[in-house]
Amino acid sequence: MSDNFQEILKAFNRHLTSERDLSAHTVRAYIGDLESLLAHLETLKVEQIAQLELNHLRSWLANQQIKGGARTSLSRRITSIRLFTKWAVKNNYLAKDVGTTLATPKGHRILPGVLEIDEAKTAMDSLATRASEEQTPLSLRDVAIVEMLYATGARVGELCGLDFNDIDYDRQTIRVLGKGNKERTIPFGNPALRALDLWLKQGRDQIAQSHSGDAVFIGARGKRIDQRTVRTVVYEALSAIEGIERMGPHALRHSAATHLLEGGADLRTVQEILGHASLATTQIYTHVSTERLQKAFKQAHPRA
Repeated sequence: MSDNFQEILKAFNRHLTSERDLSAHTVRAYIGDLESLLAHLETLKVEQIAQLELNHLRSWLANQQIKGGARTSLSRRITSIRLFTKWAVKNNYLAKDVGTTLATPKGHRILPGVLEIDEAKTAMDSLATRASEEQTPLSLRDVAIVEMLYATGARVGELCGLDFNDIDYDRQTIRVLGKGNKERTIPFGNPALRALDLWLKQGRDQIAQSHSGDAVFIGARGKRIDQRTVRTVVYEALSAIEGIERMGPHALRHSAATHLLEGGADLRTVQEILGHASLATTQIYTHVSTERLQKAFKQAHPRA
């Protein structure tokens, strides 16, 4: 790759990380897209970014589609390149924003896996039974983790980042830091409160170390719990449910949203609880609820 392209990659990386404050995962994806585009430009004998034109972008996207890129991946690539060309103009690498006219394709909405209410109860009861039988700190922790994820609809990273001062026991809420460093407050119910209280009073102190700090959830060695451990905990908890495919923490988030809507919560409330920037993202759960309603009707109605 030419020195010009390498310089641009590094500068754009700094922009995404420092100025846009995007997550490491998003930065990797956007930089990967730009690396792919720059490699394609070299095959087209384009040696300077100032020579970039709209037809070059379309050529690259067409090449990616031929390779079998998913519709959602194509949409992300367009978003990342439009972000890049806008930045490139602002920093005098490009004379005009050639990516601004690229249209983002509408992705097909994939309805998330959702537990039935009785399935969620089965998973919680199974964990609670295991905890009472084992009577270990980790089993108490695991009950609290699953109860809190289902009660709040929080993302795994948000749960892992919880500190003691993020919990308001009087209001029964937690304060989490979501995507884009946006803070929000989420309520939780009595079962989650009991599980959390049991873990903090009877479990956490037994494995806490000097480096545990104020982390609510910690691992076996006392460090703040990581997302991989939480996913393993949830996979094992949901494996107690017969007849469902492998589900992880996001299934609990989807289930919480769906059950809230089915229980009468309005869409704006669910949007705020989940921390969605756009109401359109939350609206997918109305489709989930409709599908579940149709499924129940077909199973139960004699003339369905």
